[in-house]
Amino acid sequence: MMVLTRVPMDSSSLRQDATPARALWAYPLAGALVCAIGAMAFWLAVLARLPVSVAAALAIIASLFASGALHEDGLADFCDGLGGGRDRERKLAIMRDSRVGTYGALGLLLSVLLRWSALSALGEPKFVLAAWIAAGALSRGAIALPLALLPPARPDGLGNRAASPPTWSAILALSFAIGIAAGVLGIGALPLIAAAGISAIMVTWLARSQLGGQTGDVLGACALSAECLALVAASGRWL
Repeated sequence: MMVLTRVPMDSSSLRQDATPARALWAYPLAGALVCAIGAMAFWLAVLARLPVSVAAALAIIASLFASGALHEDGLADFCDGLGGGRDRERKLAIMRDSRVGTYGALGLLLSVLLRWSALSALGEPKFVLAAWIAAGALSRGAIALPLALLPPARPDGLGNRAASPPTWSAILALSFAIGIAAGVLGIGALPLIAAAGISAIMVTWLARSQLGGQTGDVLGACALSAECLALVAASGRWL
């Protein structure tokens, strides 16, 4: 929770051997919590008789506060690196730069637009709550794919600390992600599971071919792209 959200927690209760890699099993829980906060903001906005489009915008803002925009930062850096670098070393150098370029800005714009459009299309607060919780869990569970299949692209950073998660933690992450999605959507979770899986495969393939491994930015891009596509799938009225 402390890695993927801004939700305050007592760090003194953590085990001494706690690492981002061992904590992978909890990533779907953190994703579900962040998106539940956004969905509740949507619900309150609708109760206040605000338009659905405004409610969707406020919901995204609430989710950004809950997550600290961690995955947005990763997506922006990932897009800038792949779009602006000519070789692996240059791509990684751009991704480490805190400035946001054209490709990063476009990536962020598209990610917000996709989420806003999907939430607005879902419309009903109960659909938004179920779909977004499922998308949040699946998107953070999707992080297990690049972590399990790719080595760290650099010797430091979150990608290195979270690399090579224990098998039990990766299996639990996927199980929790699919279980939460199925629990809130039933058979309607299948399109979201497929969308999140395809997104994770694409980001993993890009990271391997362009960077030779994963970084924290790759993980953020994997999570956010999976969340966006899962919500788009949910907006197809399969719920």
